Amino acid sequence: MFAVEVDNLRKEFFRRDAARTHMRKRRRRVAALEDVTFTMERGECLAILGQNGSGKSTLVRLLSTLLLPDGGTATIFGHDVVRDSRSVQRLVNRVSVEASFFKKMSSEENLSYAARFYGMGPTETREKIPRILSRVGFPRDRKHEGMEHLSRGMQQKVALARALLTSPVLLLLDEPTTGLDPRSKLEVQDFIREVRRTHDATILLCTHDLQEAEILADRIGILDRGRLIALASADELKERYKADTLEDAFFSATGRSFEEEDEDAERGVFA
Repeated sequence: MFAVEVDNLRKEFFRRDAARTHMRKRRRRVAALEDVTFTMERGECLAILGQNGSGKSTLVRLLSTLLLPDGGTATIFGHDVVRDSRSVQRLVNRVSVEASFFKKMSSEENLSYAARFYGMGPTETREKIPRILSRVGFPRDRKHEGMEHLSRGMQQKVALARALLTSPVLLLLDEPTTGLDPRSKLEVQDFIREVRRTHDATILLCTHDLQEAEILADRIGILDRGRLIALASADELKERYKADTLEDAFFSATGRSFEEEDEDAERGVFA
């Protein structure tokens, strides 16, 4: 059984065109993901590279049951993300720059709530929360402050701590180090390695950081305009595209530089 099996996965969103018809903006369907197919072995770390608008966040939301697909299938350890969503939710944890919290509650209170949702006991919760917050570099003297008073980088640390609190079988990381200072970024990357090593976690990492993808992932996928156009190790990608660096390989595969933004992403169609 594969840890993750995705077969011809498709997701569409509506986009409003500038042209008006009868005083209303015309709407048309735009594919955020189009016939995406791949598998992941248990314990593997797979990185997905792509610009804004390539469909990375859409893929993560589909696998975490936050969105319903418009076609194809996805299974997590044999559980269909649509038919067995509750089972999938127990196996998966997601870290995103858009992580949601109870803003008035502190980091500790948010983590305690998450722990209760996953059935953790009070003693285990009290022991694990301070240790995990410390491990991701969260300042001890700010653990009682409301989330609304924390920077984006600090909220990202709490999001990562919340995902790791329950030792998930599948960890979905959507830009996990965005907004972090260099030291915190390295701490998070070290913790990702540790979780993978000690808990046999399977990790899907969506990132803009090519170096992060190369040092953490076994294989790297290139997602371009909703299509998965390449999937191999970093060395195999560089060899395939006769490139010296992963960035050059990305350019050869997509015809665009990694920093170049997708037109639809700039208009806020999808991420």
